[in-house]
Amino acid sequence: MPSSCFPRRRCAQPKPARGFTLVELMVVVAVIAILSLIALPSYLDRVVRGQIAEALPLADLAKRPIALAWSGTQTMPADNAAAGLPAADKIVNNYVSAVTIADGAIHVRFGNRASGALKDKVLSLRPAVVTDAPVVPVAWVCGLAKGPDKMTVMGEDRTTVPAGLLPLNCR
Repeated sequence: MPSSCFPRRRCAQPKPARGFTLVELMVVVAVIAILSLIALPSYLDRVVRGQIAEALPLADLAKRPIALAWSGTQTMPADNAAAGLPAADKIVNNYVSAVTIADGAIHVRFGNRASGALKDKVLSLRPAVVTDAPVVPVAWVCGLAKGPDKMTVMGEDRTTVPAGLLPLNCR
């Protein structure tokens, strides 16, 4: 009998350790790090697509004058002035630094507070028309997308935004 135990008393039992070991904590931290590394690129791509979506309403400002020019004269405006729009660097928002018209195509240049993946990149929206039927409404082709059948896509595609970051209708 140990000397610390007296008759009719129980000997003190060592208490079991409570809490987590260092190895268990490191495993939890490693799992969280792996999960965040998997989720981060998806989140960043979503942020970029959101910035593109916020930029497109600026292009909508130019669509109507371009469509009116086509239906009236069957020609596309050569530049912002011919479309009746302000200078390219005057059409801006949080993510867009300029909206340029060139031969009917709308070129949205990203800048200002745009994500690093979009900074100084361009997204083009080009008009698609039926050349011998000016009453047919102008359709718009976004980025790298193909034009509709039986329509002629006007203007140059200057899209430099990576295809993986474009909205689905622009690929």
